[in-house]
This record gives sequence, C-alpha cells and structure tokens, in this order.
Amino acid sequence: MTASTRYRPLRIGPFVSETPVVLAPMAGITNAGFRRLCREQGAGFYVCEMITSRGLVEKNPLTRRMIAFSDDESPRSMQLYGVDPVAMGRAVRIVAEEGLADHVDMNFGCPVPKVTRKGGGAALPYKRRLFESIVKAAVDNAGSIPVTVKMRIGIDDGRHTYLDAAQRAVDSGVAAVALHARTAAQRYSGTADWSAIARLRDAVPAEIPVLGNGDIFSAADALEMVDRTGCDGVVVGRGCLGRPWLFGDLEAAFAGRPLPEPPTLRQVAATMHRHAELLEEHMRTDADPTKGIRDMRKHVAWYLKGFPVGPEVRRRLGLINSVDELDELVSELDLDQRFPPEADGPRGRQGSPGRVVLPEHWLDDPDDLTVPLGAEMENSGG
Repeated sequence: MTASTRYRPLRIGPFVSETPVVLAPMAGITNAGFRRLCREQGAGFYVCEMITSRGLVEKNPLTRRMIAFSDDESPRSMQLYGVDPVAMGRAVRIVAEEGLADHVDMNFGCPVPKVTRKGGGAALPYKRRLFESIVKAAVDNAGSIPVTVKMRIGIDDGRHTYLDAAQRAVDSGVAAVALHARTAAQRYSGTADWSAIARLRDAVPAEIPVLGNGDIFSAADALEMVDRTGCDGVVVGRGCLGRPWLFGDLEAAFAGRPLPEPPTLRQVAATMHRHAELLEEHMRTDADPTKGIRDMRKHVAWYLKGFPVGPEVRRRLGLINSVDELDELVSELDLDQRFPPEADGPRGRQGSPGRVVLPEHWLDDPDDLTVPLGAEMENSGG
C-alpha cells in the first residue's frame, strides 16, 4: 500500500483538500499574508486569526480589518471565539448573510489567562451545557457553512472534558472536531498525549473527521500521528513558524512522494523576502507604511534558528524598517549554508505548565448555563 492510498483527503463540509492538513489559527501570525505564503507551499485548510463574536456583532474596526482573505483563497476559514450563545449565534449569522467566510472554526482550546479567566477557550467545555448551547447556536445560524470545533483535553489532568465535549459538538451538527492533545494547564509545555487523539477517533462517528494537533514539527511527525491515532488529518501550529515550506513537505509526504531537500540559507532568504512583501501588501497603510515590515521582525528569529548568525546582525534584523533593509542584512550571511539539523524541532512559545485562571466558582457546577459577567471580548486576535 502506498502513502497516497493510506492517507485520505480531508473533507470539511463541501470542501476537500487532498492533503489532510490544517494551519492552526495563531494570534499575530495567521494573517492573510502568512496564509498566502503557506498556501503557495502546499494544499490544506488555512485558518485566519481568532475573531471574537462580540467584535463581529459590534462591527469593531480592528475585527473588520482582520477579516481579510485573498481573492483566490478557498475555502475562507474563520475562527470564532465566544462565551455567549446569543452573541455567537448573531456573529455566525453575520458571517453567513454577508458571505464573510466559507468555514467557521470555533475556539475552545486557547489556554492563555486573559481568555480562560473569562470562561473562554479551553475553560469553556467544562461548562458542558453552556458549551453545547454555544456550538448549537453557531450551527443553527450557519446555513450551509460547515462549523468545526477545536479543543484541548481538558482544564487539567483531573478534569478531562474532550470526549463529552466532542459528543455534544457532534450531536449539535459540527462537520469536524480537532483536539490539541494537551490540557490547558500544560499550555504549550511538555509532550502532547497523542493517545487522547486515538481515543477521540474511536469515540466519534467515522463520518466526522477527527484532527490531531500537538508536536507536529515535521512531515514525519504528521504521518506518525495519523498512523498511531487513526485521525483524519493534522493541525499544524508552531511547527510552521519560520518554516512555511513545511506545508510542501506535508503535501509530498501524504502523497507518497519524496520530500524536497531542506532549503539552503539562500532559499530561506528568498522565502523571508516573499513573506515580508506579503506582509507589507496586507498590512501597509498610508498612516502606517512600515507596519508590515515591523510585523516581519518577529518572524526573522524563527527563520534563522540554527543558522550561525552573529548577535550584531540579529540585533539589526530586529530593527528592520524595509524589505530592502532585510535583504541587505541577510546578504551579509553565507547564503550557501545548508539547513542545520538544530533548526528542526520545537519553536515558538513553550513555557511551563501552570494553574489555569478561571472565573470565580467556575468549577462549582458543570451544568450551569450562566454566561460570566464581562465574558465577551471585543478585540479579536487572541
């Protein structure tokens, strides 16, 4: 059996990707420029940064600017966050009626304190009836738009919620379920528990795709996850930071083709140039002409991870104000360097596990339908 027959295309509603891969929404990362760069590498579903239901309903200017998709982007995948079923229903109805997106993913996995302290993200599935009502409100207002959910194992090792939440989501009519195989308390530390993905795949009806997330840093990781868990596809987050060509590797691996050779620094430099151009195109305004290139600064360290770059050049790269300045500084390096083995593996935020910040009395009654006071966040982006 060849790789291409072992791995099936991923279907979410009417949309099909021959490569069963999803780009995870990441705050400050997965804007239209970065998504386009990744789509140029390989096939998949590419999800925008988190959009809050309140921001959408109240027509927050920042939220509206963040709902930007390229003309050739299909499907247009939007992630929504909310804690109030009424606001979520209104937001999804706006998406459907105004044609703002083709696919809605719901965020029940974010572990950051400013989200969980309001009962949102990874905290919400513990409130099982409130969770179910939010998902149902989204599905009921989506029309023909497929709705998916992304969650974590639970709040902590003593409070696993993913199996119950997945069943409630499926009963509410979602098109797919994704699991980041860590608890909220783990944040991004330690190792993802892929066995939870396998248990979820066994528990969910076969016709509902189950997607695995956590510790996908290479094409080999993705194939291993699918082989070990039986999941229908993978969700890639931190693994593509500074490595958008990972999506080309994934496309080749799932099709059973040899992987491309790792890029030289010259090829990495060309990708950095393209990334900077796309960010400028997407983010530049007359009032703030350098916004895109300033956003590029944080990506530079990820691109150059493992390459011998002196501290002075790194410092100057952290201050770039134009694409030409980026090109000039990178040209000072030995561009014929091969991709270093130490550049592989984890990247981005990792941190340490910690106590999950929750609303007062949040754990008292998992069947409580009360929406926490002030829970809805107006500003999108996580």
